[in-house]
Amino acid sequence: MCPTPPPTSPPPPPRPGPDAEPPAADPALLALMPYAVALGVELESASAQQAVGHLEWTPQRCTAGGVLHGGALMGLADSIGAICAYLGLPDGASTATTSSITHLFRAVREGRVTATARPLHRGHALVVVQTDLVDAHGRPVAQVTQTQAVLA
Repeated sequence: MCPTPPPTSPPPPPRPGPDAEPPAADPALLALMPYAVALGVELESASAQQAVGHLEWTPQRCTAGGVLHGGALMGLADSIGAICAYLGLPDGASTATTSSITHLFRAVREGRVTATARPLHRGHALVVVQTDLVDAHGRPVAQVTQTQAVLA
């Protein structure tokens, strides 16, 4: 008997050129990150210059007092930041987060949190992305700066 091959991830979508309009969200990008899908992250738009996504408040994502869990906020930021970093890589490369610094500013007790990620630095070995999170009223919720190792 032949062993069953392990499941494979879907192939990554093609990367747009640097001057391309921000494309609508490609579901294949999130499908590459099962944790982001399980968390409920939704991607709105994505390019090498900016990625935008959001997470809805639900009781299942909360800590005591109905406050959206900080880990959910960090998961949202890491996922959207990773997409922004990934889209600026050469073909065949991927990334892995090596560090992440999170500043939490306010509690979220309802609505949607929107994350906007932009690259601060793109090098051969590292990409640094800053992700700003705002609540449904546009107020700052958190800011995350993550460093991604470029994996060839």
